[in-house]
Amino acid sequence: MADTFLITTTTTKRNRPDDETETKKKLMTPSPQNILTDPAAALASTRHEFGEHGGVNMSIEASATFTVMEPETLRRIFAGELGPDSDYYVYSRHFNPTVLNLSRLMASLEGTEAAYCTASGMSAISASILQLTKSGGHVVASRTLYGGTHALLQHFLPRTCNITTTFVEISDIESVDEAIIEGKTNVLYFESVSNPTLTVANIPELSRIAHKKGVTVVVDNTFTPMVISPVKLGADVVVHSISKFVSGGADIIAGAVCGTASLVNSMMDLQQGAIMLLGPTMNAKIAFELSERIPHLGLRMKEHSNRALTFATRLKKLGLKVIYPGLEDHPHHELLKSIHNKDYGYGGLLCIDMETEDRANKLMSYLQNYGQFGFMAVSLGYYETLMSCSGSSTSSELSSEEKVLAGISPGLVRMSVGYIGTLEQKWNQLEKAVTKLQEYGFANKN
Repeated sequence: MADTFLITTTTTKRNRPDDETETKKKLMTPSPQNILTDPAAALASTRHEFGEHGGVNMSIEASATFTVMEPETLRRIFAGELGPDSDYYVYSRHFNPTVLNLSRLMASLEGTEAAYCTASGMSAISASILQLTKSGGHVVASRTLYGGTHALLQHFLPRTCNITTTFVEISDIESVDEAIIEGKTNVLYFESVSNPTLTVANIPELSRIAHKKGVTVVVDNTFTPMVISPVKLGADVVVHSISKFVSGGADIIAGAVCGTASLVNSMMDLQQGAIMLLGPTMNAKIAFELSERIPHLGLRMKEHSNRALTFATRLKKLGLKVIYPGLEDHPHHELLKSIHNKDYGYGGLLCIDMETEDRANKLMSYLQNYGQFGFMAVSLGYYETLMSCSGSSTSSELSSEEKVLAGISPGLVRMSVGYIGTLEQKWNQLEKAVTKLQEYGFANKN
């Protein structure tokens, strides 16, 4: 398909009168200034997709395949002469109108030219790396990553695609620079705030050294939508597991790739596209549901961040070893303060280092079963607080040595702070459990 097909602002509806189309176009045109400043402003300025019969919500295009009026039209679609920019679709593994609308919202959220959504966060990550590299390619990546991403880079891609990865301490700019081999390295990959250690990446400086050597910067922004805008800071591509904060309901698996129109269209190419050919297709009904949740993402992120900062501050006073980049004693607090979108705080995740797995398990058990504060479960971004011991769960793909290098303590409890109930109600539950645990001698002192 031609590179001009993925349009992020307006399209011409074939079945809509011209005057109405033009009116709607004016309502839907985004403001470039908003895209560069505030994610919420960008979302509000993005085209609004109305329903087929004038509904304020878009219709769901659940068709797997699409009809045409003339045989010649189908030939022109496959020849790359017609496409979604003029409202022509062929098959939903390629472009789907409902998924494309969600993708426009994700592009606005991240301030990118284009985006396309996939069936999972891992499929978005995998497709991006495969599109940007080739057999014999090289990736430089943070040694502290989500376990699934680490396994993809460390084990799967070398075995299946001859793509190798050098893992580095992402906060050591000099080491990153040395690991990037000009002419060989294709991608610099890291998380804006690392899973699970909450290390903050210096995106402007990392992007500068990568671009100096012609390397594409891919950033996983799953932990900090709205909070950090990686492309504004110099990154090229942003990937998301939108199962997390963007969804907010712990009921949907989905991903997104945000970047230039040329990149996203190359991923949808009929002969060379990683998304098109590997087929991690998002269901249109899922895309509709997510499109209805994005408008209040900003409100949710503010409250996630507000409660995380409040709880982190109070837990520290109780004597626990708390890791949260919003705290002034966090080693990357000033960095995050300088790059974040200040209206959205410092993110909704905090960690408590209980030093041993036994202590970590005791803490989580007390919080869930005694204090009624949150659930022992992986994932994040839910309205209830979710807790997991990272070393034995979401980072279990790393070897013991790799966990040490990544700074993952055996007793590190990752906590995705929810917003259900009142803040003081939830704090009382949290404090009650921690105090009880301390009485029994299980809680460590900072």
